[in-house]
Amino acid sequence: MTSRPVAAVDLGASSGRVVVGEIGPRELVIREAHRFPNDPVGLPDGLHWDVLRLYHEVLVGLRAVASSTPDLVSVGIDSWGVDYGLLDESGALLGEPYHYRDRRTERGVAAVDAVIPRTRLYARTGVQFLPFNTIYQLASGGDARAVARARWLLLIPDLIAYWLSGVVGAEESNASTTGLFDATTRTWATDLLDELGLPGRILPIHRSPGTILGPLREAVAVETGLPRFTRLTLVGSHDTASAVVAVPTENERFAYISCGTWSLVGVELEAPILTEDSRAANFTNEGGVDGRIRYLRNVAGLWLLQESMRTWQRAGYGPDLEGLVEAAAQLAPGGPLFDPDDPIFLPPDGMPARIADAIVRGGQRAPSSRPALVRSILDSLAAAYARTIHEVERLSRQAVDVVHIVGGGSRNALLCQLTADACERPVIAGPVEATAIGNILVQARAHDIIKGDLATLRALVRKMQPLRRYEPRPARTAQLA
Repeated sequence: MTSRPVAAVDLGASSGRVVVGEIGPRELVIREAHRFPNDPVGLPDGLHWDVLRLYHEVLVGLRAVASSTPDLVSVGIDSWGVDYGLLDESGALLGEPYHYRDRRTERGVAAVDAVIPRTRLYARTGVQFLPFNTIYQLASGGDARAVARARWLLLIPDLIAYWLSGVVGAEESNASTTGLFDATTRTWATDLLDELGLPGRILPIHRSPGTILGPLREAVAVETGLPRFTRLTLVGSHDTASAVVAVPTENERFAYISCGTWSLVGVELEAPILTEDSRAANFTNEGGVDGRIRYLRNVAGLWLLQESMRTWQRAGYGPDLEGLVEAAAQLAPGGPLFDPDDPIFLPPDGMPARIADAIVRGGQRAPSSRPALVRSILDSLAAAYARTIHEVERLSRQAVDVVHIVGGGSRNALLCQLTADACERPVIAGPVEATAIGNILVQARAHDIIKGDLATLRALVRKMQPLRRYEPRPARTAQLA
């Protein structure tokens, strides 16, 4: 069978894009059709996503696809987790979705803790405690009026899918991030909403990755120029679920770091781990493709670097990131380390000063230059990755022989080498476009363009995508580098 095209809509926390994949049993070629920023909007009632702008840009991207790919088979959507839009009975959006960095979530944590102990919540859902999990957002009361009027709660990729196809639903890998999805039965835990006095009716039917939802709405087909036979197909709509599909491993004993704005560090399991030890270590059990469990911890990622760059740019200094990383690589090791998961780093703005303050509070000297701060960020991330991988081995009783870094962070050679050194294991970097590739692979399999299990899909990635291997350096060599 010759290759056939599908399109991935990949919405990240800082940017989005529409990517076309020409894919067949021995072919995987991708090209970007459209890229656009994803900037939050501060309103009097809090921080929101400009989801209408995102949808507009998705349509622009699909128009670009249609102009060059008249035989497009399918479209699939992935995004970040936890955030949602609320629709009324008529399907109208009840306000712009809140951003997970909005401060209202602090009230939600207290409200849930007062009713549902964290031990019981974890034993049921297996989700890592993060103050912005969907359950806390709903319980915050920040959108109480909209919740009372709502008929449906749709996570961001499900909301875009509804606008494109008219089909209401929830894809399971993203549903598993909410704190409202039972990790064992893989169904909605509507009784948790009942306990919180929230309406369980708002949770829609859930479906697994690979489900073909149906054709695009007629108005969408007309506006974009896509053919009527183009179908909307569910993928691992949590971006990490798609990224893990594209981990090009040939070793079953692997760990992955999906490194972008966030770093998702973990292993792939057949069943969740719901022990108290796992909860105390703050690991999450999230759904993956083919019924797999993504057993991982959210670690702060390139957000720290992105926000530092943004702060410097606003101050009138336009640094070159590549140059800063090169300068950071020349610095002697042993500089200050900090905890990148400290909640003080969650909000935007003023990141360099907050990092310096955290380092000083830890009894160390603050970095004296921008390259030194960049090195401190990358050293601290690598150390956090190593701690997480050691813990995941202990909790899962699954040894790790190799670490795969996929996503944007795989381009950062210094971060990859520091991670290999800290983990004392080889690091394989790439593919950079893991999320879009995983999205494309699941669509292609759903439409019989390719066949096979996850190992087969990963073998295709391994064959067709450029990868780079980093060996851990002996401690003295790393010290002298």
